[in-house]
Amino acid sequence: MIRFVALLRAVNVGGTGKLPMNDLVQLCTDAGFEDVQTYIASGNVVFATDLPIDQAKTALEARLEAYAGRPVPVFIRTGLELNRIWNANPFPDKPGNRTMVVFLDGTPPKDTLEQATGLKTEEVRLGERELYIHYGEGMGQSKLKIPAAQSGTARNMNTVAKLVKMALKD
Repeated sequence: MIRFVALLRAVNVGGTGKLPMNDLVQLCTDAGFEDVQTYIASGNVVFATDLPIDQAKTALEARLEAYAGRPVPVFIRTGLELNRIWNANPFPDKPGNRTMVVFLDGTPPKDTLEQATGLKTEEVRLGERELYIHYGEGMGQSKLKIPAAQSGTARNMNTVAKLVKMALKD
């Protein structure tokens, strides 16, 4: 079995997409996933399955849509992929709560940085299927807009570190 980390978009953020984590565990269990664990109430779930990554994603998204009555995008990485993302952090000396990873389904467009607006003290770097952003003055003060990030979901590096530990246990 492979351990995966699923990151749900727009769940329990700003009062939208309410999904109790107990319900998320049940949805994952109903999909046949094993050793299901959630981390904080913002749509992070670690699980094991024999399904290939694309089938695990499809199974979870279908159950989430049936539950929520609308599509809920899911971004899945293996524990090893998430560990690679953690290690590739271009801002390792910056505070983890001010450094975000935006998870995408594909490679960021080559013009991602040129399309960004509102850049002030933020730093942005491209990853393989993610964007790394350091918010120098904090995310709450930022006016940064990155069109490529709008279809993704973001987690701070503190959350990524915790999810790596959960995914690579054993």
